[in-house]
Amino acid sequence: MPAAATAPLRVAVVVGSTREGRFAPVVTRWLGHHLAERDDMRADVVDLAETPLPTVFPAFGQQPPPGTEEQLALVTPRLAAADAFVIVTPEYNHSFPASLKNAIDWHGEQWHGKPVAFVSYGGLSGGLRAVEQLRVVMAELNATTIRSTVSFHDAWSRFDEDGRCKDPGADTAAKTLLDQLAWWAHALRDAKAVRPYVA
Repeated sequence: MPAAATAPLRVAVVVGSTREGRFAPVVTRWLGHHLAERDDMRADVVDLAETPLPTVFPAFGQQPPPGTEEQLALVTPRLAAADAFVIVTPEYNHSFPASLKNAIDWHGEQWHGKPVAFVSYGGLSGGLRAVEQLRVVMAELNATTIRSTVSFHDAWSRFDEDGRCKDPGADTAAKTLLDQLAWWAHALRDAKAVRPYVA
């Protein structure tokens, strides 16, 4: 069996919120503990607050604004190298953050033929309305979304002061999510090794 087929999956964890005082780092650290416990995955946290991307797109056929390539270089190669993604997102006004949409739109083939899982958080809805809209967006980018999700309703009450999750059900849901993500990531990586993906 080729070494690439048995190598750990490279999972890019895309942190979608850039808001000041955001709750995203708490959720991301919790997810990171679950990823660290797995021998079959290696996580790379792509935090959009730490790697801001331009918000002005060039006209078709035109060169991007100065500095664009340098900003993209902090994100694009990491997305391209990923075998799978987990998007950590809050819900803003029944949708997902503009910073996340911006990062998605700056990229195309980096998403193609790869699985995407979602960990969402928020108030009453737990961010699930953001996830539903993200599924439509990722389908347009030829990515495969994982049915199972992890969502934190009233997220601020689900963690203690040290950032530990108080809901054991969330830990069970995380295992299911990552197991399904691994299945799809292996299947799609193996398929692309045999035949290049056609967008």
